[in-house]
Amino acid sequence: MNNQKNNNTKMKWGFIGAVYAFMIVMMGTTLPTPLYPIYSDTFQLSPLMITIIYAVYALGVIGGLLVFGQLSDRIGRRYVLIPGIILSVISAVVFLLASNVGLLLLGRVISGLSAGLFTSTATATIVNLAPDNKKNQASTIASSVNMLGLGFGPLLCGVLAQYLPYALHLVFIVDIVLLVPAFIGIWLMPEPIQNKQSFHIKVQKLSVPRKIRGTFIYAVIPVFVGFSMLGLFTAISPNFLGEILNIQNKAIIGVTVFLVFCASTVGQLLFKQKSDYNVLILGSATLIVGVILVGISLPLSSYALLLIGAIVSGFGQAFSFRAGLSTVNSVAPSDKQAEITSAFFTIAYVAISIPVVGVGLLQLGLSVQGAGIVFSIIVVVLAIISLLLLLTNHNKSNQNKAK
Repeated sequence: MNNQKNNNTKMKWGFIGAVYAFMIVMMGTTLPTPLYPIYSDTFQLSPLMITIIYAVYALGVIGGLLVFGQLSDRIGRRYVLIPGIILSVISAVVFLLASNVGLLLLGRVISGLSAGLFTSTATATIVNLAPDNKKNQASTIASSVNMLGLGFGPLLCGVLAQYLPYALHLVFIVDIVLLVPAFIGIWLMPEPIQNKQSFHIKVQKLSVPRKIRGTFIYAVIPVFVGFSMLGLFTAISPNFLGEILNIQNKAIIGVTVFLVFCASTVGQLLFKQKSDYNVLILGSATLIVGVILVGISLPLSSYALLLIGAIVSGFGQAFSFRAGLSTVNSVAPSDKQAEITSAFFTIAYVAISIPVVGVGLLQLGLSVQGAGIVFSIIVVVLAIISLLLLLTNHNKSNQNKAK
């Protein structure tokens, strides 16, 4: 009886430690967002170079997911999460010492790798360690923590950079301090994977078992659209606020980005009683409305409309993300959970990267408003296609059941 109680206590604290570590590592990946205008002035960076900085981060994430995403299924969760935290610390140190654009690029690549190691593995870990009374909510908790961490990064950085000295340094010192208990929490947590295999690294193919492939595809398409929206907003908001609206306050930039991720976090807690399919439908429809508002706000130079559209889009992204991840986790075999989750997040991070790179390239010939409008139209079209595919798939399923 006492052994069972001690085991439950260890699992509980392990769960808390994994949640905290996931949030702090993901926070570290978005910390520099309000600082890009300062970096741009300090290092004379062009919009194209800012785009490249975003792009190398995405390459780091995708590389980490493809190379290490399935590794924790074989060697254990801890032995992937610990290197992820160490890489997050190294990234913060590189940014702390950054004196040229080369170090910014290096810091972003390392940050991307830390996110790549953490994203799918931490999600699987939280599901594994969740208390019995939270097993059903574990996927929602993991995805909410992911979004909350991404949102806290710009918020923390914006406030510290605006109101305290050493704008380019203090936030990374704070980040390193916050990562220390994250390291301790992961080090001490119970290891969910008991049947370990030999260590060897291989590049993961983006494959999903044939029997769940259809479910995976219809679940991941709305997620692709939702993360494209996040990429679009990340790409246009700092420059739009600074260049068009002349808002230079770093805290306002941080709060603006935070509110999108906050809406995503809150949105994942809504409509819990509805089926994943209905929530995916709602997510696509909400994204259509939100992104249209973001697109309209650009030619009108309206901060209020931009913010409303971003928050509505954040809810749409949340519905799609939560329901998509829950659907995939519900059908994924336990021995391939991290591998399939890794494929899921790889597609999501490809989606978040495309608008960032595309808007940066379009800005070479268009204004930030013009580039944002073009990609707003593209994302709306994708959301409409996603909605139509979901409705068509549901109709086909009903017809097959009737037969």
